[in-house]
Amino acid sequence: MNELEQFREQVAACDEKIMEMLIRRNQLVEKIMDYKERHQLPVLQLQQEEKQNRYWGEKLSDNRHKEELFAVFECIRRNSKKIQARRLFDYNIILIGFMGVGKTTVSGCLSRLFALDVVEMDQVIAEREAMSIPDIFAACGEEYFRDLETALLVELQSRKHTVISCGGGAALRERNVAEMKKNGKVVLLTATPQTIYQRVKDSEERPLLKGRRNVEAIARLMEERREKYEAAADILICTDEKSVLQVCEELIQQLTKEGIQKNV
Repeated sequence: MNELEQFREQVAACDEKIMEMLIRRNQLVEKIMDYKERHQLPVLQLQQEEKQNRYWGEKLSDNRHKEELFAVFECIRRNSKKIQARRLFDYNIILIGFMGVGKTTVSGCLSRLFALDVVEMDQVIAEREAMSIPDIFAACGEEYFRDLETALLVELQSRKHTVISCGGGAALRERNVAEMKKNGKVVLLTATPQTIYQRVKDSEERPLLKGRRNVEAIARLMEERREKYEAAADILICTDEKSVLQVCEELIQQLTKEGIQKNV
């Protein structure tokens, strides 16, 4: 056996050990989830991730392959998050609510915390139609746009472990709500009209606010939608004066309550 083949055999032996350790690591992740569940501990413990980053940052500070090693470790950690997500959410998380309540921000945070896929419905529709949402409204009308939303919600039923961020009017159609619930838990995010105004006042991507970009008009439109929003929701989360992490922690806590889990 030449020297090259010897190196290859040594690499293969390393791969074997790595795979064995990864299997063991995944088993330990499951055990940690069991322990948290038994002792009713918070699912999110971000200080542990920060502790790992500090430890490996120091340990690998002088290693010439530091970036590559960190990249591999991040993949391993992402897979751990996926294991947690599959355990916690055997369904899609569907975010609804008025424009500006934070659906996009919250979906991005959930994706980072649990390595979940994210579908921004307005973005997908705009890309497929090769038009902005305001242009779709102007050229084809609101009913055409709502039909596109319904078709996309039906399409997304084949997926799991996905955060679906809906446009503000998606939950106003009973058909849409029925499609959401076939493979998802519907989370209503709320905020006061004053908060909404501050978040959307400079946006030009809100066709329904044309000519009524003020707190009073927003409050009226929100009240018109409130009953349908609340009827569609499995849980409700207020986002006023909360960080995105606080909103996500509350959302996860509510979703993982026994009553919600039994309906999965």
